[in-house]
Amino acid sequence: MGCSVSTSSRSTCSSGSHGEAVSPLCFEIGFCGTKRTKRTFSDHVITLQNLPSVPNRIFTNGKSRTSCIFTQQGRKGINQDAMIVWEDFMSEDVTFCGVFDGHGPQGHLVARKVRDALPLKLLSSMHSYQSRQNGSGGACLKGNLKKSDGSPEDRLNCLWKETFMKSYKAMDKELRSHPNLDCFCSGSTAVTIVKQGPNLFMGYIGDSRAIMGSKDSNGSMVAIQLTVDLKPDLPREAERIKKCKGRVFALQDEPEVPRVWLPFDDAPGLAMARAFGDFCLKEYGVISIPEFSHRLITERDQFIVLASDGVWDVLSNEEVVEIVSLAPTRSSAARILVDSAAREWKLKYPTSKMDDCAVVCLFLDGKMDTESDYEEQGLSSATVQSNHSGNAIETDDGQKTELYLPRNFTVRSSEESDSYGRVAAEFEGNVDAVLTEDQNWSGLEGVTRVNSLVQLPRFSEERPNP
Repeated sequence: MGCSVSTSSRSTCSSGSHGEAVSPLCFEIGFCGTKRTKRTFSDHVITLQNLPSVPNRIFTNGKSRTSCIFTQQGRKGINQDAMIVWEDFMSEDVTFCGVFDGHGPQGHLVARKVRDALPLKLLSSMHSYQSRQNGSGGACLKGNLKKSDGSPEDRLNCLWKETFMKSYKAMDKELRSHPNLDCFCSGSTAVTIVKQGPNLFMGYIGDSRAIMGSKDSNGSMVAIQLTVDLKPDLPREAERIKKCKGRVFALQDEPEVPRVWLPFDDAPGLAMARAFGDFCLKEYGVISIPEFSHRLITERDQFIVLASDGVWDVLSNEEVVEIVSLAPTRSSAARILVDSAAREWKLKYPTSKMDDCAVVCLFLDGKMDTESDYEEQGLSSATVQSNHSGNAIETDDGQKTELYLPRNFTVRSSEESDSYGRVAAEFEGNVDAVLTEDQNWSGLEGVTRVNSLVQLPRFSEERPNP
């Protein structure tokens, strides 16, 4: 399993190597305006085996100090969605959030593997950076940023971009060589956010999405899309796939769902341009390189919602922001959002099988509910926590202890034309994340997600003539 990183509660900052504590990464970067935190890297090893004992890390239905998370199985089979919130990630003012949507025969295992291993790879990458700085005599990140070219904000942004790129690459490499996990025709999306003080650093692949609820100048709640749904028909995505001999087209009975196909066979029909795994398509344009962006949080920004496309297929960005902002308690927001998505599936697509849904709601002011909030609803905090913890038990193979429903591999012929207005995505910070107008696409509103993967590839001997 091999992924480990050192962390500790010690906070010394030494450049020597004569038995002193290893110099930690100093996350109190000058422009952040935060004080040095106590939780830093040093000598406690975190591995996949002892992850369940790590404090302030939640990955099943429930809530933390600043967030709530909830997932519900759809009607296509085992729940292939996974999610995580890890507070005090690296340091006390750093939080990691992620949602992962698996697809294919072993998609549920891929999603949970990425959920567990990817954060550790981010930690490991940062720890490697720390070690390099120690070796070169750097006291800490804060000092090195000030001495190097560019502003501290630019340096921190570049560091996180490099960390995300390396970690995603290492994650996909591990999946390719995993002895017990067949990722040839299985894979997962990923939308991941690191909140460090007032900074948001985002890395993502696939079509899971992150949005922000913020107040405009009039005090009204508005939706700001933070990520782009990386569909195969995005111009730059389609161009890359076609250059690699892959094909992009939609089936006649689902013209609204573009898919990626092998050059010599009408398979597998992957409904996204980037993903972990899916190695049958990696030579034909599907990649695991994440899009990266940075955003500064303002006092108007209220919360962030990360969700799999089971939510976005039936709810618009504006509707999601409204549902979360009007939730009776913050700790119930994720569950209420999933319940709303389930109702919309039944109303809009009564003949279709509801997709899995996973939601993370992160509240940016760092506050959750008070006991009075529960009392107003006639609930106790224990009752809310119990409600959130339902159907969350995982077995040794990562499966939920829920009734298994055979996954449907047929496609739906849709006559519905319901659609909602779109919210223009906003991107700040990294210039690579600022897309041109024709690239700034959000998910297909009102479209039933049929299957991310239509069928397994059939490598026929006869290939079309060039």
